[in-house]
Amino acid sequence: MSTTNDQPAVTLERIGHTALITLNRPDAMNAVNAAVSIALGNALAELAADKDLRVAVVTGAGRAFCAGADLKALASGQNILDADHPERGFAGFVQHFVDKPIIAAVNGFALGGGTEIVLASDLAVISDQAKLGLPEVKRGLVALAGGLIRLPRQIPLKLALEVALTGDPIDAETALRWGLVNRVVPQEQVVETALALAEKIGTNAPLSVQASKRIIYRAAEYGSEWHDDVWSMNMAEFGPVLRSADAMEGPRAFAEKRAPVWRGE
Repeated sequence: MSTTNDQPAVTLERIGHTALITLNRPDAMNAVNAAVSIALGNALAELAADKDLRVAVVTGAGRAFCAGADLKALASGQNILDADHPERGFAGFVQHFVDKPIIAAVNGFALGGGTEIVLASDLAVISDQAKLGLPEVKRGLVALAGGLIRLPRQIPLKLALEVALTGDPIDAETALRWGLVNRVVPQEQVVETALALAEKIGTNAPLSVQASKRIIYRAAEYGSEWHDDVWSMNMAEFGPVLRSADAMEGPRAFAEKRAPVWRGE
């Protein structure tokens, strides 16, 4: 993985079927530079390719989750994206679709690009002391890493506009009330809670979980749930799952009153 000051910019630890991915620039509040974009993008690619990994938890080292773009790097003219994979977007993450669930474990500061990483994650556990928000308008900028695209899809339009146009932060309880996050816990319990959620997901049939995630996101491509095309997509995604060994194992394990042994095939 890419390094910053001889330390890996991002680490990946395997815990059962979960990949614990940690942004590892604590002295810079895990701000995103090219090293982070390369390493985080590669970590997602590893997650996607490894059949033994079923879920990921993404968090930050130290007291911050992610402070967004590394402004010092930008000011010096550096490219903060992965030059070899610009299609992965900011942090190698926000345009990098992986059909395995990703949980953001927001242990601290997460404004701007940090919030956009949270919005690009499938689930989120957040510290009761953390704040989310898109402050770019306060700095003469625009939130270009997906925040303005994803926010109005995750909360009501008028709330999304208030967040985007005022640039004011959202506290953890408000984020929970609005449905932006799944859990609010004390800071020291954030990663533990996210890992427990990941383990719960990871006990399910991996092909079923991956197809379910793809269906949910792909459904947004269609204008109505009554459109024939969305139902065709639904069935097309289900077909390979139905024909899998795991689809036979699930009912058999239920009938035999035992835990299923998933093969992911």
